[in-house]
Amino acid sequence: MKLSVVTTLYKSKIFLDTFLKEIIGAIQLLEIEEYELIFVNDGSPDDAMEYLINRKITINEIKVIDLSRNFGHHNAMQAGLKWAQGELVFLIDNDLETPPTFLTTCFEKLKSNPDADVIYGYQEKRKGGIIENSGGKMFWWTLNKFSDVYIPENMLTERLMTRRYVDNLLSLGDANIFMGGMMHWTGFRQIGIPVVKSLRVGESTYSTKKRFKLMLLAITSFSGKPLEYLFFFGLLITIISLIAIIYLLVNKIIFGDAVQLGWTSLVALNIFILGIISTFLGLIGIYLYKIFTQVQNRPNYIIRNVY
Repeated sequence: MKLSVVTTLYKSKIFLDTFLKEIIGAIQLLEIEEYELIFVNDGSPDDAMEYLINRKITINEIKVIDLSRNFGHHNAMQAGLKWAQGELVFLIDNDLETPPTFLTTCFEKLKSNPDADVIYGYQEKRKGGIIENSGGKMFWWTLNKFSDVYIPENMLTERLMTRRYVDNLLSLGDANIFMGGMMHWTGFRQIGIPVVKSLRVGESTYSTKKRFKLMLLAITSFSGKPLEYLFFFGLLITIISLIAIIYLLVNKIIFGDAVQLGWTSLVALNIFILGIISTFLGLIGIYLYKIFTQVQNRPNYIIRNVY
């Protein structure tokens, strides 16, 4: 049996020495003789790729996929999975928040559940402070509120997958990639294992802006519910407006000049309606842009070199 370990590189140099020791140690503990360690360089600004090329002299199992620029974490993961040749594929971030020894836990769980195709990690309780916890909870609540497919909360990158599952995952032709949603949408039997993540050394590469963009991508890639909600909200506003107009007309007819409609209320109403229309058009525009990028049929990543 061949095992493929897939991970991505972005400001990863400080973690790689420990990561290599621990992941190779876990593989040896499982007595797996044939394996490959695939690192996808996602435009990392440090010298992580050069470090790995030098380590390849003594660790022949290392493969480095060098992308032509930074395409994003999820696109880089897809590139690594496409190059993986193992019967089992272990996907993991190398920042050591989830220990590489999690491989052994996944392997034992899969061994005891031979009908399963994915063993993935999830957090029962999110790490970090109030802001990070609240932001994470809001992300998953919003995602599942709008998504057509339920995605397990606090799901992690780390997972052990069978060959048939990976092949079917890669067969999806999405140009707008949200790997978490794609992984769960693909189906098969998937079993979650709780993981306690450690605090990351150094600053996270996922900024608040990136997290918000990821949430927007996830919602609009896996659901049309926002458009349905817009329709019903627009219908509600229309009904309320008609009732208000009828009310004002009836009052004007009954009380005559005693009722002053005024310019202020009209201006406020116009601004309110303009805001609603702008929001609606913006959301529709996002969906149209996704259709545009899908029909462009551009690759999700470009490989410059393979080492």
